[in-house]
Amino acid sequence: MQTTTYIQHSCTVHEHRLQVPLDHFDKHCRENIEIFAREVVPIGGENLPYLLFLQGGPGGAGPRPGDFRDSWLGEALAEYRLILLDQRGTGQSTPLSTQTLAERGDDQAIADYLGLFLQDQIIADAEVLRQALGAKQWATLGQSYGGFLTLTYLSAHPEAISTSLVTGGLPGLVPIDDIYRRTYPATALRNETYLERYPADEATIRQVAAHLRDTEEYLPTGERLSATRWRTIGSALGMQTGFDVLHYLLEGPFVSVGGERRLSSVFLAQVGARVSFAQQPLYGLLHEAIYAPLTAALTGEGTRWSAERLSAEYPGFALDADPLDESMPWYLTGEHMFRDCFVEDPALGELVGAVDILAERTEWTQVYDLDRLRENSVPVAAAIYYNDMFVPQSLQQDTADLVGARTWITSQYQHDGIRAGSGVYGHLRALLAD
Repeated sequence: MQTTTYIQHSCTVHEHRLQVPLDHFDKHCRENIEIFAREVVPIGGENLPYLLFLQGGPGGAGPRPGDFRDSWLGEALAEYRLILLDQRGTGQSTPLSTQTLAERGDDQAIADYLGLFLQDQIIADAEVLRQALGAKQWATLGQSYGGFLTLTYLSAHPEAISTSLVTGGLPGLVPIDDIYRRTYPATALRNETYLERYPADEATIRQVAAHLRDTEEYLPTGERLSATRWRTIGSALGMQTGFDVLHYLLEGPFVSVGGERRLSSVFLAQVGARVSFAQQPLYGLLHEAIYAPLTAALTGEGTRWSAERLSAEYPGFALDADPLDESMPWYLTGEHMFRDCFVEDPALGELVGAVDILAERTEWTQVYDLDRLRENSVPVAAAIYYNDMFVPQSLQQDTADLVGARTWITSQYQHDGIRAGSGVYGHLRALLAD
């Protein structure tokens, strides 16, 4: 392991880089990749225990705040040395993109490679890092997808964990279709709640969609913006300040150009930043794949573009619905992946064939050991957000019951509540101590 050390805002920061196998579970694999993790140590904290932060995603790099003493990180530094891991394929851990994946070969080769960037391999990386640091155990904090990773860790190496905190991320242990059959109604509810606060925005949302259906508008990256891709800005509805962010975006989308109604260049730039996967490609590429191992085990089928298949079952989400038909709702979507959005996004378009292969794949290494999870003895505390539109509340509770987790179910926060202030981390720590 190679380490670089410096001081940042009174904290000692160690940047660790180490080589790990591309495939931890294939003894014949000779290819390695590089993993990066940032260790943050408060003043006088050299002997504190470790806390491993498992970032949300998939495809999210470790946090890079301006000051590690802010928000929940500052709270955690009162008790721990923090380990901020860039999960494989993100940040500085052998990052994946259209550029790098093209070198792997054809669609099948790319799909096989992407399949090595899921929960089981990420946790195996974490174990290599823990051992390299000489830590007998560490605590974990998993946000969103980090909760999926937590369950994989508890399945594979519970002896390595002292305690686990999870925020908005205990996965439902059901097939992917059962996930989306809950998230579509939850997303519809968030749409309705948003429109109760900002009723005039409904007309704007519909008018932009109808305009995109009938008029060619292009994002700064060069591709035409479709109505389907436009509606994916609804992911903001599930975030703590998402309502306000979305409302400000919708303030004035149209301008007059030569007497013709057009979308403003500023508006298109703002939308482009929100609908592109350029900065987080794995989020799109692996979004349904993170559910694939359990789906295949329970149904014998692949994920088969689940969100797209099920969209027509829910009024307001049908991809061919007329946005100007006011007799029917026309909702923005959330964490719902549509194939056309991949094709239209320059960051992913060349990779859609590989994602098609992953969507049909039924042979997966299992990432959760349900028998072991039932016998879990590691103390776990989980924040479950009542109105979470990404990870269904009822399924989170079922999983919490399975692993014996202490739960805090609250409507005070949305999915990213850990970032909203000091309340969530402190509440979970108190819950474990009680």
